[in-house]
Amino acid sequence: MGATRYDPAVPNRLEWNMRRFLCGLTAAGLFIAQQAQAQQQCATPAEQSTFEIQALKSELMVLATSCHADTQYNAFVNRYQPTLAENEKAFDDYFKHRYGKQGQREHDAYITSLANAQSDGGMRLGSDFCARNEAIFNEVMALPGPADLPDYVAGKDIVPASLGACAPAPAPAPITKARATRKVSHKH
Repeated sequence: MGATRYDPAVPNRLEWNMRRFLCGLTAAGLFIAQQAQAQQQCATPAEQSTFEIQALKSELMVLATSCHADTQYNAFVNRYQPTLAENEKAFDDYFKHRYGKQGQREHDAYITSLANAQSDGGMRLGSDFCARNEAIFNEVMALPGPADLPDYVAGKDIVPASLGACAPAPAPAPITKARATRKVSHKH
């Protein structure tokens, strides 16, 4: 009887176990990513549109600030003021409904994250940022009217993927020692 020879084409038990483990880990990671993405999906097309219009407004503000396009931004705001005001109210209502007393804080955090993500994208483009993106002002101003704004933003990929539309649900508040030991008074 001869010695068993190592054949690299035939995986050993350890290799099989590692492959199974890695496949399972990959599947779990994909599942978690899908769950996170599902939590960030908007419940209605109106909510999606609200976030897209807010992202457009933020993108144009970043362009105005970075590219000295204040005149174009002001023209956009003046033309779409009623639509933008209505959208801002829907955006505020979304955060109030979703986060309650923390709504304003979550709203502000989202707006800050949105502007930062859009600004970071601009920095990655470098000197091409203004030239490539100022055309968006011309596109928006060429729309027939404010009613066309939701369809316009729906056709753009304007909400940063890292942020998503419709902010994820808040994490449950941690149980603090004060909350855990709080005494309940009973009236008899």
